[in-house]
Amino acid sequence: MFSQQDARWMARALELARLGRFTTSPNPAVGCVLVQDDELVGEGFHQQAGGPHAEVFALREAGHRARGATAYVTLEPCSHHGRTPPCAQGLIDAGVARVVAAMVDPNPQVAGRGLSMLRDAGIQAQHGLMAAEAARLNTGFIHRMQTGRPRVTVKLASSLDGRTALANGQSKWITGPDARRDVQKHRALSCALLSGADTVLTDNASLNVRWQELPVSLCGDYPQDRLRQPLRVIIDGQNRLTPDLALFNIPSPILLIRGAVTGGLPKWVEECSLPRGEDGKVRLDALLDELGRRQINSLWVEAGARLCGALLTQGLVDELILYQAPKLMGHPARGLFELPEFEAMAQVPELSFSDCRRLGPDIKITAKVKN
Repeated sequence: MFSQQDARWMARALELARLGRFTTSPNPAVGCVLVQDDELVGEGFHQQAGGPHAEVFALREAGHRARGATAYVTLEPCSHHGRTPPCAQGLIDAGVARVVAAMVDPNPQVAGRGLSMLRDAGIQAQHGLMAAEAARLNTGFIHRMQTGRPRVTVKLASSLDGRTALANGQSKWITGPDARRDVQKHRALSCALLSGADTVLTDNASLNVRWQELPVSLCGDYPQDRLRQPLRVIIDGQNRLTPDLALFNIPSPILLIRGAVTGGLPKWVEECSLPRGEDGKVRLDALLDELGRRQINSLWVEAGARLCGALLTQGLVDELILYQAPKLMGHPARGLFELPEFEAMAQVPELSFSDCRRLGPDIKITAKVKN
């Protein structure tokens, strides 16, 4: 169905799409390549929400050479009018002869309509080439389209014996600089970062992306003025956070989940109240619903054992990333999660390892949660 040439050009489209993964949310990262007689005539990628889609950049570069060409695009061309015109119509108007999409768009507003629109115009339209690779680029977007909630990744850092801080609270630094740079990359990839008031107060944490601490390979691709800061979502149910904290000194958006709206905070801070459970605490499922309505695709969690444990216990975590250092901190030190006491092994949360690698002296373990 697909040739080696098809695979080569789709691989190039995927390479282009990766360039947008730090900047496109809430839209997906998409790349497009236009080929005429196995020669590249135009290419592009979606750079930011509200801006031109990948197909538009490729068509601009190709000009009249788009007529009769094959378009390789990592996601089905859109068929609806949003902030930009439908890309399927743009390909039709340019006279493209064939379109190969890696995967069908999970957005219900598209979901096959773009491919049907192309076929109705007499264009050969196919999909399924390197679909798994394309899906890995947009796991958060796909998850939100399917569930209405962001994909949740909990980040943890521990010693070899599973401790996150000494009994007195000291934790800087368990892991080395390579692991900490990797955390900055994940923050930059995420639409939002969730933490709790305890973490903010204990560390006086800013919880922002620090450009100078990103891996060196990314700094060249993403100048500081293009860096997107994730929405910082902080649960402060007892209204303990005060304006003098470092968190509020960085002018990027904050969503503060509070017991009561008090005001008196910087203009980039939004206070919000959400439903509470019988225990008086903010309902975490309601929080994820709210973030889904705000078009948050991926949520990165850096929090204490109590909040991480509550998310895991309630089946709201999709993935864990654990940075484990070759250190031993002892039994009195603090653990990874606060979990209920289990009475049977069938109750124990199960994980599936998906990746394990070295980062300097530390190990990075990625695991899917079997909810």
